[in-house]
Amino acid sequence: MSTSGPLTPERILEAAEETLRRFGPAKTSVVDVARALGVSHGSVYRHFPTKADLRDAVVDRWLERMHPALAEIADSAGDSVERVRLLLWTLAETKWTRAQDDPEFFAAFAELAEEARTPVVAHIDFVVEQLTKVIVEGVARGEIAAADPKTTALAVFDAMAKFHNPATRAEWARPAIDESFANVWALLRDGLLPR
Repeated sequence: MSTSGPLTPERILEAAEETLRRFGPAKTSVVDVARALGVSHGSVYRHFPTKADLRDAVVDRWLERMHPALAEIADSAGDSVERVRLLLWTLAETKWTRAQDDPEFFAAFAELAEEARTPVVAHIDFVVEQLTKVIVEGVARGEIAAADPKTTALAVFDAMAKFHNPATRAEWARPAIDESFANVWALLRDGLLPR
């Protein structure tokens, strides 16, 4: 990577992703990122004051790439229960695909995500907010029974953690992961439906 154009946070994050992909989190330093950009490490620190800030920004950027698709599902029309399922499926399938298509970076991301509390919490809050929005609508339309939609959304998110939490990524390669998702979803769906 060369220094064409101004040094922006976006360019730094692209270089950081590539460096993490090549060396992994343990062996990647701010100096490595700066070297990939052809700048001094001080230039990188002007945008990201600490190595932790840079790592958090990489995790945040990676997670936020999923948000438009999830928000689109939450904002769409149609059956609320099916939209909850589709939101959870999209979250899981996106992570499965990324883990398979770019295993080096996904492994680096998973390691960083364990340390990067702020971006991970913001991502969880975003997903739970989307689920809550759909559940509130479902309750209003009589399609979902939930006394407290936000608590229900968080419970649904937590119940499906095996399918979207990077810490469980070894299970995603199992041949029956789709069937497992469907089975857990069937239990959740039955719990969401009005009696």
